[in-house]
Amino acid sequence: MRPSINQPATGPSSVIAQTFLRAGYQPTPSRRLVAELVAGRTGPFSAAELLELARRRRATVGRATVFRTLELLSSLRIVERLVLPDGSMGYVGCDPDAHHHHLVCSACGNGVDIADGDLGRVVDDIGRRNGYRIQSHRIELFGVCPDCREAEGAVGPSGSAEARE
Repeated sequence: MRPSINQPATGPSSVIAQTFLRAGYQPTPSRRLVAELVAGRTGPFSAAELLELARRRRATVGRATVFRTLELLSSLRIVERLVLPDGSMGYVGCDPDAHHHHLVCSACGNGVDIADGDLGRVVDDIGRRNGYRIQSHRIELFGVCPDCREAEGAVGPSGSAEARE
């Protein structure tokens, strides 16, 4: 589940602002702006994209402020950094209270959070077999989403592309 920063009843940045306060940070106007920009994203995004969105809104926020705020949001687990298929760095909004991983479409960039499931047990087993005590893990899966696959051609019931005649 995406973070509750998108809740319409409280505004897009209210929950993040409350998270700032609980962690001892002031929800400054610049931080609120970045929070609103993050809340409006549905898939991975870059700091440059947030700056462009701010410019389109005619909002004044500096590049350093965007990066510092993204680092703060990352430390609060409201966003996570991703290395995208092209090797560039991106961010994605997250639920800070749920351990999950990301499935990102290589074609359109949309992403979904996926539950850890039994993966934690597999990761612990890998650590044990190699003499490691695993402290944390993060997995990013990249592929082509059903919508993009459908746009490319027929997608069968199993999700695989049907043979075309």
